[in-house]
Amino acid sequence: MKFANKTIVISGASRGIGASAAREFASQGANVVLLARSTEALETLADEIGEKALALACDVADYAAVEAAFQRASTHFGSLDVLICNAGMIEPIARLEHAEPADWAQLINVNITGVFNMMRAGLPHLKAAVGGAVLTIGSGASQRPLEGWSAYCTSKAGAAMLTQALHLEEGENGIRVMGLSPGTVATQMQREIKVSGINPVSQLAWEDHIPAEWPARTLLWMLSADADEFIGTEVSLRDENIRKRVGLI
Repeated sequence: MKFANKTIVISGASRGIGASAAREFASQGANVVLLARSTEALETLADEIGEKALALACDVADYAAVEAAFQRASTHFGSLDVLICNAGMIEPIARLEHAEPADWAQLINVNITGVFNMMRAGLPHLKAAVGGAVLTIGSGASQRPLEGWSAYCTSKAGAAMLTQALHLEEGENGIRVMGLSPGTVATQMQREIKVSGINPVSQLAWEDHIPAEWPARTLLWMLSADADEFIGTEVSLRDENIRKRVGLI
């Protein structure tokens, strides 16, 4: 995909993978729509990128807010071509017997319902653009339970199934759908995990995590013809062959 005049919508864009992806796509000539609840960080990033960036405060768990943001972005740039469903949270990190029900439900609302809201609100725009794409950020946590991560593991398994469902229903309509499992990434989420002290992931050293730029560059690659064989599936950055194909190592 050539990115000049294409518009990429990125949720959770205020930091980490989302912010790195925004910089990466903008450097390739794309317009980037930055969505997050943290308006100050968003505006700072938008100022850094310049006129190709539009910062919109948006809670992805609120469908009406997502729909309104997409409409505003479409009006501003003329089309929406790619959705990157990156917004996510890790808290509550707690054993089931201690997890707060409201916190558990909030994570599910962001990590699963937020992905659905992006897909549902975005599909009319992607179909109008012809040849649109949806990329979701997955996790190895979708494949196995981890102590204290009942909410997160459940949410990532659900989001992975949503990704497959979208491919099943819209792949034949020209919508490119893929997931990315980046492994552990040096972001604020890993700092929260470290503080928890629960399960082996919290024991990893900071240098064990990959930089946020790696998944950002991989998202760019996933929209290239070289990644066509992975359409409808999840790409894992733990795979050394993928790292080589992306040009990370």
